[in-house]
Formats: sequence, C-alpha cells, structure tokens
Amino acid sequence: MKLLFDQNVSPWLCKTLSDLFPDSTHVREVGLREASDVVIWEYAARHGFAIVTKDADFRQRSFLFGHPPKIVWLSLGNCSTKAIEALLRRRAAELEEFLADEQKSFLALS
Repeated sequence: MKLLFDQNVSPWLCKTLSDLFPDSTHVREVGLREASDVVIWEYAARHGFAIVTKDADFRQRSFLFGHPPKIVWLSLGNCSTKAIEALLRRRAAELEEFLADEQKSFLALS
C-alpha cells in the first residue's frame, strides 16, 4: 500500500522515505491542502492509500468506520521531521505487515 501523509506531517517525508514507500504522497501534492478530514479519508480509500497522521480525528474515524483507508497514527507530540522519518524507518517491517493485514485498520506508532 501507499502512504498519504496528512497536513500535520512534513511533505519532505515522501522524498526521504521513497526508498521504502515509493508510491507515497502528501495531501498537498494531490490538491488536498485545505481539505477536510472526510475528503482526505475518501480520497485515500478511493486511491488505495493508508493515511499517516498525527490527527486524533482520523484515529476516531478508524474506530468508527474501519477501513479502508488504514490509519497510521503518529503518537509523538511535537517533534522534528527527522524523528518521524527515524520512527517510520525503525518500524518499517511492522508497518508493512500492518498494511498487508486485511483485518487491521489502525496502527499507533510512538
């Protein structure tokens, strides 16, 4: 699966993580810079993306509606892009397993 990075994470992650997740993009790159959570959710579901976010609203939507799309919630608080990149690299195997699992819809990373 592909990752769709939410507005609250840096668009630079698409480039820095392209070796692991080459088909990923950021909401800004697909015209969703000012889009609501509902619009982002629908776009991700329609185009086969898992949403990577720090937004607790997506966590709640995941619990209410399941998937698609899958949600990867970054429970890091205020941190640098480098810290997020390091976390996603460190947990890449777990993330790939989550994305491949047809039953799971939510993954919290911290």
